Amino acid sequence: MSWLALAHPPLTFAVLALALAIEAAAGYPDALYRALGHPVTWIGRLIAALDAALNRGSFARRRAGGVLAVLVLLAVVGAAALTLTALAGLAGPLAGLVPLALLCASLPAQRSLHDHVARVAAALRDEGLEGGRRAVSMIVGRDPATLDEAAVCRAAIESLAENFSDGIVAPAVWIGIGGLPSGALYKAVNTADSMIGHRTPRHEAFGWAAARLDDVVNLPASRLTAGLIVAAAAFHGAHAPRRALAAIRRDARKHRSPNAGWPEAAMAGALGLALAGPRVYGGHAGEDAWMGGGRPEAGPTGIERALALHRTACALLWGLAAGAAALGLLL
Repeated sequence: MSWLALAHPPLTFAVLALALAIEAAAGYPDALYRALGHPVTWIGRLIAALDAALNRGSFARRRAGGVLAVLVLLAVVGAAALTLTALAGLAGPLAGLVPLALLCASLPAQRSLHDHVARVAAALRDEGLEGGRRAVSMIVGRDPATLDEAAVCRAAIESLAENFSDGIVAPAVWIGIGGLPSGALYKAVNTADSMIGHRTPRHEAFGWAAARLDDVVNLPASRLTAGLIVAAAAFHGAHAPRRALAAIRRDARKHRSPNAGWPEAAMAGALGLALAGPRVYGGHAGEDAWMGGGRPEAGPTGIERALALHRTACALLWGLAAGAAALGLLL
C-alpha cells in the first residue's frame, strides 16, 4: 500500500512543496520539451483526436459526444497518473516523493507565466506598442490590433491574475488533495476547456461538458487565489489589502466567468487599477464589467508591480504547502 500513500495527504503536500520549488527554479526545460514534449501537449493530442472522432452530427449528438470525450480523457489520464504513482511507490512512500515531485513539477506554470508576462513589459519598453502587442498576443485571446498601450498592459495583468489561479494555484490545490493523479486530472480538464470549451459553432455543444467541469474544478482555487493576492498585497503597500478585499466584494461576481473575477478583482484592487471592462474577441466586442475601482491607465511599470505581487503570492503558496507537509509529517 506504500504507493497509495503517495496519492493521499500528508505526503501529497510534501510532493507539492517539492514540485513548486523545482518548477520555480527550473521551469520546464526546453531540452526536455524538444525531446519528449509536455504533458499538456500529450493531453492536447488526445483531445484533438476525440474532437475529430466524436464532434459530429446534431447538437444533441455533439453534446453527448463531448461528455463521452471528457470521460475517455479522464480515464486515460487518470490511469496513466495512477500507474506512475504506483511505480514511484515501489521505492516506498518517502523515497517516492522525489520522482513524483519531478512529475508534478510539470503541472504548475509559475516560471513560464512570469516570463511570458515580463516579456510584454520588456517589449513595450524596447519595441514600443507593436512589440507589446506581439508579446501579449502570446498569452491572451483578444485582438491585439485593437489594443493601445494601456490595454496591452491591462491584458497582460489580467492574464497574470487569471492564470495564477488556473495555471498555478488550481494544479497545486489538486496535487495537495490527491497527488499526481488528481493534479493530472485537473490539468486534463483545464486543457480540454482551453481547446474545446468555447462558444463557437463547432464547440458550443461538444465543449459544454469540458467548460462546465472546468468551472467546477477551478472554483476552490479561484477563491484561494484571491486570498493569496490579498495576503501578498500586505507586502506591497499599507492600503493594498483593503483595496483588494473591497474589489473582490464589489466586483468578483460581476465577471462573465464564475471564477476569473476573483483573482482579477483582487489584483486590480491591490494595484489600484481597473481591469477587464469592454474587450474585443474574434472581431466581436464584449461589454465585460470592470474589476477594481482604480484607473484604467496602466503602463509597463504596472506590469512589473503585478509581477512583484505574483512572486510574493507564489512564495505564500509554497509556504502553505511546506507548512501543511511539515505538520502532516509530524503528526
